[in-house]
Amino acid sequence: MKIGAFVPQGWRMDLNDLTPNEEWNTILSSAKKIENYGYESLWVYDHFHTVPSPTIQPTYECWSLMAALSQQTSTIRLGQMCTCNSYRNPSYLTKVASNIDVMSNGRLEFAIGAGWYDQEYKSYGYEYPSDGTRLKMLEEALLIYIEMTTKEKATFKGKYYSIDNAINQPKPIQKPYPPLWVCGGGEKVTLKLLAKYGDYGNWDVDHEGFENKSDILKMHCENENRDFNSITRTLHTNVIIGENSKDLDKKIKKISEDTSIPESYFLNRPLVGSKEEVFESLDKFKDIGCEYLIAYVADITWGNTLEILKERL
Repeated sequence: MKIGAFVPQGWRMDLNDLTPNEEWNTILSSAKKIENYGYESLWVYDHFHTVPSPTIQPTYECWSLMAALSQQTSTIRLGQMCTCNSYRNPSYLTKVASNIDVMSNGRLEFAIGAGWYDQEYKSYGYEYPSDGTRLKMLEEALLIYIEMTTKEKATFKGKYYSIDNAINQPKPIQKPYPPLWVCGGGEKVTLKLLAKYGDYGNWDVDHEGFENKSDILKMHCENENRDFNSITRTLHTNVIIGENSKDLDKKIKKISEDTSIPESYFLNRPLVGSKEEVFESLDKFKDIGCEYLIAYVADITWGNTLEILKERL
């Protein structure tokens, strides 16, 4: 199983009360640690305000981080979990992604979803359409991404977006384009879009949820005449590993105190537990078809979860 890990970015209250220089150095040192440990990829979130509620704490912007980290790393792949389609015009986003793929020498993963954090939309002055409209906009954005990365001049006319002989140079190094992750677990539409267009799908679920999403994706693939096995199914979840129950409790308590996220949030998560429990759970995910873990490791700056987890690389 491939494994990627997030850098601290602020969204999950993991850069609280640092100076800007300390924030940036924390991001960089974590990125280098993930790369030096041999992980497959490093990841950032696409959000503007902290969770579980907006606070006056930093949240670094996703795609400017992608550009910066492309120059501060050399081998590790770079991903977003996941880009909110509504935050950027899709032709502009495709241009940015294409540039960063070149700047990173072909290390970009392109992950996108319909968006959901309505508070951010309202605060930043974006319209927040209905779920159905945002999903229709996402499909048009996917088509624009494919057109602009594969055609010399791209034209598309949709209900929400249009381009007319758009030139996207330089083209991405990866062909036909950086791997396309269609993220989200919506069973009627999002998984259908994944079956139509995506290379990777990603879900934050337990074992039963992963099996259920897989079954529904397989049905959509059959309807779209798509090879189900050509789509890589991946998991995104919190990972906290304790040397024993006492060590795990101490880590969860410290994470909760540092971030103001209740301890209860971390309980009964599929990859929170002792080393033996987490590795057993990972094996079960692998057995049901999970090929890639994207791990949020909350103790990355002070604990040893990342070091323990690398035993499974």
